[in-house]
Amino acid sequence: MRLHLLLMFGAIVLSFTAEKCRQLVGEESSSKSWTERFTFLNCFDMSYGTVACITKEILKLYLYYIRAVHVHKIRTEATKAAMRESMSQDQNFDKAIMSAKEEGNAAAKQASMQLKHVIAPGLSSLWDVFETLYVGGSFSEGITRGIGTFFGAYVGGIYGEGKLKWIGFLVGSQLGSLVGSRIGLMVYDVGKGVQFLIHLVYGQTNYYPFSTFKEL
Repeated sequence: MRLHLLLMFGAIVLSFTAEKCRQLVGEESSSKSWTERFTFLNCFDMSYGTVACITKEILKLYLYYIRAVHVHKIRTEATKAAMRESMSQDQNFDKAIMSAKEEGNAAAKQASMQLKHVIAPGLSSLWDVFETLYVGGSFSEGITRGIGTFFGAYVGGIYGEGKLKWIGFLVGSQLGSLVGSRIGLMVYDVGKGVQFLIHLVYGQTNYYPFSTFKEL
């Protein structure tokens, strides 16, 4: 409970600080993807949006294929190893086969879960980086947002899976990616605010080409 309260307090402080930093540096220099979003309709713009949506689906299929091949390999190796161990102990052949299959399935399930915990956050992270660039954000904004999305989806997926199995993983990773994305953008805006203050202190007001700042 104490940890949850500290996390909530930290998130509130970060959100307040980020909002003040956005007001300080102005709309042009703050994060672009905070309000502008890539929607499903952008997939039909017959330009970068269409290419991005097609690429995303192809990448998902390829990663799922890689996962299937890896899981099959792990199952086969675990089954063979368990079979050799059972035969070395002179177990009944039928029991040895059943035991080896169980070992193989258990190893395959664990490998699938491990890859799932990485693939889903990875895809969400890459997509957020593209979305940021698509709506006019900077590369550093996209990277910061993508890192937040990855860790949010990863932690949320594991936490949710521990509570409600696969349903919890889906809900937790989705909510975690949204929260992580927002935290990443807040960190970016705070960084821009700090950068502006540093330039302001050292008299480099021309870093932000706004008349109000030039007059200071």
